[in-house]
Amino acid sequence: MRSLPFRRIIEAPDFWRLWYVGLVVATVRWLETVVVGIVVYQRTDSAFLVSMMTMLRLLPMGLFGVFLGALAERFDRGRTLFAVVLMMSGTSAVLAVLDQAGQLEVWHFAVASFINGCGWSTDNPVRRVMMGEVVGRDKVGTAMSLDVGASNATRMIGPAVGGFLLAGTGIHGAFILSVLMYGTALLAILTIRARIPRAAGSNAVLARIGEGLALVRGDRRLIGVLVVTVIYNLFAWPFTSMIPVIGRDRLHLGPEGVGLLATMDGIGAFVGAMLLALWLTPRWYGRAYIGGVVCYLITVVIFALVQSPALAAAALLLTGLGGAGFGTMQATLVYLAAPVEMRSRILGVLTVCIGTGPIGFVWLGWLADHIGAHNATAVTGILGLVAMAATWRWWKDI
Repeated sequence: MRSLPFRRIIEAPDFWRLWYVGLVVATVRWLETVVVGIVVYQRTDSAFLVSMMTMLRLLPMGLFGVFLGALAERFDRGRTLFAVVLMMSGTSAVLAVLDQAGQLEVWHFAVASFINGCGWSTDNPVRRVMMGEVVGRDKVGTAMSLDVGASNATRMIGPAVGGFLLAGTGIHGAFILSVLMYGTALLAILTIRARIPRAAGSNAVLARIGEGLALVRGDRRLIGVLVVTVIYNLFAWPFTSMIPVIGRDRLHLGPEGVGLLATMDGIGAFVGAMLLALWLTPRWYGRAYIGGVVCYLITVVIFALVQSPALAAAALLLTGLGGAGFGTMQATLVYLAAPVEMRSRILGVLTVCIGTGPIGFVWLGWLADHIGAHNATAVTGILGLVAMAATWRWWKDI
């Protein structure tokens, strides 16, 4: 009986097309995050600037997420998704050309990171809403597990490929591969048949945003999910920007080693997402979400403090397992709690909460330049655990 959800989803070709698009975009994101992080650190020797590159990918979520959620209801989501992927492909192509011409500068990375962040911020209100509509409400938990599993698999593939490409062909080869991968995603989008009707009232964007925020204020489940999301993005996820720094300075690894180290988080997250897809039932959704965040924060602290590459890799493996619970259930809990006609708007609010991440990246980067990357990462993880304990009354009912 447990195989039924998988069989029915496999019979929805549009789900797999959307799944593949997410797989490509996430692979390129992790590939370029590691490559850009290593190159920026080599050129500037600043952990703060490395952190800023990742922060700029998150900044558009906080700035535009709630508006994108409301705007998504006004346009054909398939066409919107195509335009977004095309924009990100163009960004990688420009970086490849600049590198080939010998004119690639650190500020180019910053601009490209922000542009790609604008594309990334549409994922929840556009692609994931399309996925939910394709598979139906009763299968959305399994669908999100498979999607998060694919995203986490890219955290195994992307960093390793990025590290080896950087060592073997330079940054030019990494961006060329990105463009080619985006091309296959664009072809997949062109074959998607599902269409979600545009909402009426094209001039009521601000009113739609107000309705979405009012719904959130009146739903304790949504408040809890969003509070935990903010904590995760302030105190947990920013540590990923320090992996290249800790890998080089504390663990004494080269580009290939840093890439392989970063894959361990992805391996754990992929395994965790697949286990959730197989066995998790709705009554355990909230526990998987909260438990995943707590596990993630604890293992971030362990990763920061150990000095053995093997132990650091093991800690990242456990970090990935915890992150799978959080990542899988985050969008699922919000999707299930929101009315059908307001899902894009509420997922837009979720995107804004994810967009608080830049604050965490700025804080962590600044602290790393003052007390060292590993000490800053440990301190931030501990503060995250304190924040979870302090906000218990908001998330206890998830």
